[in-house]
Amino acid sequence: MTLIKTQYNRRSFLKVSAAAGGGMLIGFSWLTRCSPTGEKPVAPPSEWFDINGYIKIGDTGLVTIYSPNPEIGQNVRTSMPMIVAEELDVDWKNVVVEQAPLNTGFYQNQFAGGSLSIRLSWDALRMAGATGRMMLMMAAAKEWGADVSELVVEKGVIKEKNGERSVGYGAIAAKAVGIEVPEEVELKEPKDYQLIGKPTKNVEGKKIVTGKPLFGLDFQREGMLLAMIQHPPAFGMKVTGFNEDEIKSMPGVKDAFIIDTTIPEPGWSDTNAFPQLITIVGDSTWQLMNAKKAIKATYETVSPPENSAMHAAMLKEGVENGNVSRSRTDGDPDEAFAKATKIVERTYTSPFIAHNTLEPMNFFADVKEDSAELIGPTQSPESLERAVSKLLDMPIENITINMTRIGGGFGRRLYVHYGTEAAAISKKMGAPIKLIYTREDDMTQGSYRPAYQSTYKAGLDKYNNLVAFSVKGAGLPSSPVFPDRFPAGTVDHYFAGQIPLKTNITTAAWRAPRSHFTGPVEQAFLDEVAEAAGKDPIEFRLELFDRAINDPVGEKNDYDAERYAGVLKLVKEKANWGRNEPGVFRGVAAYFCHSTYVAEVLDLVMVNGQPKIKKVWAAVDCGIVVNPEGARNQIEGGILDGIGHAMYSAMTFENGKPQQDNFGKYQLMKHSQAPMEIKTFFVENEIAPTGLGEPGLPPAIGALANALYQATGKRYYHQPFATADQG
Repeated sequence: MTLIKTQYNRRSFLKVSAAAGGGMLIGFSWLTRCSPTGEKPVAPPSEWFDINGYIKIGDTGLVTIYSPNPEIGQNVRTSMPMIVAEELDVDWKNVVVEQAPLNTGFYQNQFAGGSLSIRLSWDALRMAGATGRMMLMMAAAKEWGADVSELVVEKGVIKEKNGERSVGYGAIAAKAVGIEVPEEVELKEPKDYQLIGKPTKNVEGKKIVTGKPLFGLDFQREGMLLAMIQHPPAFGMKVTGFNEDEIKSMPGVKDAFIIDTTIPEPGWSDTNAFPQLITIVGDSTWQLMNAKKAIKATYETVSPPENSAMHAAMLKEGVENGNVSRSRTDGDPDEAFAKATKIVERTYTSPFIAHNTLEPMNFFADVKEDSAELIGPTQSPESLERAVSKLLDMPIENITINMTRIGGGFGRRLYVHYGTEAAAISKKMGAPIKLIYTREDDMTQGSYRPAYQSTYKAGLDKYNNLVAFSVKGAGLPSSPVFPDRFPAGTVDHYFAGQIPLKTNITTAAWRAPRSHFTGPVEQAFLDEVAEAAGKDPIEFRLELFDRAINDPVGEKNDYDAERYAGVLKLVKEKANWGRNEPGVFRGVAAYFCHSTYVAEVLDLVMVNGQPKIKKVWAAVDCGIVVNPEGARNQIEGGILDGIGHAMYSAMTFENGKPQQDNFGKYQLMKHSQAPMEIKTFFVENEIAPTGLGEPGLPPAIGALANALYQATGKRYYHQPFATADQG
């Protein structure tokens, strides 16, 4: 039996219930029924009863569960309510889901990033469901003059253990509203789960494929104007003027002006290279895009322009001679390298790349004299709320943030400039507006994945044992090195150093931040070291994990070596590692990030001199899997994302100007280049859930690099693999 403190008093529960009631949060219905197609639904209630901030029950037994976090495609709008429904013990077909608004007084961690949504909310979601169940049981016990211990619940029906009376949630919900919140509640044991762990369809799947209005771009409001922006063409520049009168006279244009969206005392999420923007407001996107083409602007240079050759030189100099900001040293690496029989040393690089979310950046804002309402696709609504409060000098309690479904984020929508821009434009116009970026606006604005370079060095003794290991990594602006991750703890003499550098190119978290570089290059390097040692790549890694399990070096190793080794053994078994199929080339990689362990094997063939990926096997240890269907989708998406960007994607610069502004110059993976098959296997355990949206990506790139070596005889040190010089 697991008991948990409920943490919230009744006032807290009802405060958010009042804010979230009604199901028409942003002008169109968020209601999404969870019953399978063809099943007769429960009748719509004539009255709803708020049980707590996550749960609202209708008099017919229909249950609304609020999903607190932004839905970015990671399927939390299905998995989070599943956790509540499991503990509430309600039939999933009688559940509808609504997006909760931002409410920092009740919900915690209302953001989508770092693969943290389920991990950070696991206890709170279970507590909400279990508390609702207990309050309903207490209401029934009071009604019957019974003790609550004499009652049981099954799929929304409360029954006497040794009697005949029963009552559905809908019939008792009105009485539960007056029940005091219990100080602690009993949670289910994993062995008793009925819903968690069962493949469950996306609650919005049908709406997505039939084009229902779910995303920020879909949102409409009567009287709303549209806005578009233009920023300077190069980093290090600032707009000083434009042909304002000419633009204002164009068809459909209501106004045109330069607006300043500088945030006082900016936070991490306020990253923005171009706070001063040319803004055009009008009736239609077509008219605004035509007006944008007619802009003749003047700019001034405020910081030296940068180019890609300069970036490469900065990274090289940084790794070789830069100041190390944080490091870890075990033993005496210098002496160990001096005594080593063999030394392998390699340098790896990756470029800036864009996020390229499928849904262009957009946000709605309606700013009035004493209030502001914002609606749109954001991964970090609380950060947006704070930024708008600073920008408008408005009390935070007067600002409302509601979240639409997000058409792709990957970290791009953690940064809130496009929301604050919408608010500033609405205030200037005195009208509700929706700001819409073009693809060119987004790709040239910044918020890129940082550029990196790392040098790895390994020393082997005469018995081909790893006796020394070092890595130094520089990044524009942050270093990619994680000093306490594997292979820290597996070798006596170890050094890891971080080297941050300065750039005026604005960067942002990109799926699996830093891990998307460090994971692949570490794993490619270990394959090369294994080859130098004459050992099988998997067996070489397992030897290192055995050391970390039985006699670890240091005390700060931030991974569980047994779980790490476990996914390697599982993928070895599932992929039948060691088989030799003519014409098929295999690579393996394993990585730990976002508290999750993933190992992957990738098979490719060469077709007309080009690699074609036949199959990827993935073994994943992420603790309890809430929804296997959604979990598989996340791992598969990470694999595709990693392979595609590693093969083809890069942002380059000349005199501060991005050289890629749309997909004609920036290559993404095509359907024909995607793996033909992906098989995912999850380790079964009862550990609390960990991250899933990002951990599948890093090992995919490492396995690809290792398979490409087997196919071509050439090591891949520089991304993108398809176009970069690997010399």
